[in-house]
Amino acid sequence: MSGIANLLLRSGFSVSGSDLKEDRITGELKRLGARIFIGHSRQNIGSQDVVVYSSAIREDNPEIQQAKLLGLTLIKRAEALAFLMREKKAITVAGSHGKTTTTSLISYMLLEAGLSPTVAIGGVLNNINTNACLGMGEFFVAEADESDGSFLSYTPKYSVITNIDHEHLDYYHNFDNELNAFKIFIERTQKDGCVFACSDNSALLGLMKGYRGRYLSFGLNTSADIYAKNILFNPIGVVPPAAGFLTGFTELSSDFDCYFKNKLVCRFHLALGGKHNVSNSLAVIGLGLELGIDLKHIFKSLGEYKGVGRRLETKFKNSKYLVIDDYGHHPSEIKATLDAIVNLKAKRRIVVFQPHRYTRTQLLLDEFAKSFDQADYLIITDIYAANEPPIDGVNSRGLLNKIKEYTPDKKVVYLAKENILNHILGLLNEGDLIITLGAGDIAKVSDELAKELN
Repeated sequence: MSGIANLLLRSGFSVSGSDLKEDRITGELKRLGARIFIGHSRQNIGSQDVVVYSSAIREDNPEIQQAKLLGLTLIKRAEALAFLMREKKAITVAGSHGKTTTTSLISYMLLEAGLSPTVAIGGVLNNINTNACLGMGEFFVAEADESDGSFLSYTPKYSVITNIDHEHLDYYHNFDNELNAFKIFIERTQKDGCVFACSDNSALLGLMKGYRGRYLSFGLNTSADIYAKNILFNPIGVVPPAAGFLTGFTELSSDFDCYFKNKLVCRFHLALGGKHNVSNSLAVIGLGLELGIDLKHIFKSLGEYKGVGRRLETKFKNSKYLVIDDYGHHPSEIKATLDAIVNLKAKRRIVVFQPHRYTRTQLLLDEFAKSFDQADYLIITDIYAANEPPIDGVNSRGLLNKIKEYTPDKKVVYLAKENILNHILGLLNEGDLIITLGAGDIAKVSDELAKELN
């Protein structure tokens, strides 16, 4: 939402808006001229022409109710983005996982190539220290959020789809409905454009078999149009001394050979670890080649990418400890993230997980219970509701019990969020890696821990 407000302000619109608390982003919007209200209230709505809202806002929200009472135009965030990109060549990134990383990689590649894109990202791109920028060029890069079906508002020139997983079933009710929404999204890509689809995802691959438009596949298998071979994951700078434990940590990176139509493009260095991020970067390379971007710009952008907030974000590191925060809140994301940090070869991985939404926890309970194999010590805290009402019998203790069913020997505890910091400080040993996981406010724990260790 802040990205849309940013772009509207820079485009000359008068913008007001509300949030539950002040932070760096609301401060930036104020600097740009926005009127910010803290807290949601009917009094915040008055003479506006249009009210834009996200899928996180329920129908009983007082501002939604007041806007309806006054007969104001109400539109979802995707409709606002579609309005902003109407005169641009839109590049949209969809998928159950990896949207923000892929969108930010594409955005930085276009910026590095001097194409001055307009971008709207679901997180702060560290290279430019913002989640949105208004460019003078012909391209508009945006995430296409499928959570409420509103991504069907777009008619992009280029579509990137990272994967399709059992996600947002509270909205879609079943996987077939979700697949059908993605099928419609794919068909909405302009016929003179191109779809980039991950061939490692069987559900997505099945949809592409029926697509008659132009598309390119990317993935980690050699059947894809764009694929990677000879992947090497590098925890650069981590040197194990003779004593056998780490003297320091660093962020992950990757090297791989990229092939297009079975011809070697070049060997790339990616400033991210994990197979999932190598896969994401293949889509970026393929798009860059499609747009005719000089290979040197594609190469440089992948190697100099500084990441995006809350995606394997390092909060603290020294010779003894490493603290990482990550947005992962779906079983597939948790597995991919934990598999990636294995390459850091810490002596022990302490994982703090905050489940996100009662419905997701209920629908994917078994999958969650099987997703923490790489955790040496697991802390589960209370579910972050995200405006959902509680569901009887769905709670974090239930998840803990299910984890113990699958892995009886797993060291797993339940703690209220306010007790986590002291608990971790009491058990830390040299060589520990601590990672907080979740889409709620669990990042506060990693911030507090970083402050204490500093």
